[in-house]
Amino acid sequence: MKTMTCKQLGGACEAQFHANTFEEMAEQSKNHALEMIQKADDAHGKAMREMQELMHFPQGMNAWYENKRKTFDCLPSDN
Repeated sequence: MKTMTCKQLGGACEAQFHANTFEEMAEQSKNHALEMIQKADDAHGKAMREMQELMHFPQGMNAWYENKRKTFDCLPSDN
C-alpha cells in the first residue's frame, strides 16, 4: 500500500489516497476530483480543466500518466 496526495496527482489539495496500484490511486483521485467539483470547489475545477486540456494531446497525457506512475513506483510502501 502506498500513499499519494491529491496535489501529487495533479489536483488541488492535500487529501491522501492509499492504494496498492497506480490504477487504484488514479481512480480514487478522479472520484475525489469529481466530488469536489460537485461541491463547486474552484481549485479542483481548475485542476480538472487543466487535465482535460492534456487529454486533447495524447502525447502530453501519456507523458503525464507515465510521470505519475513513476512517482508512485518510487514511493516507499506504507507501514
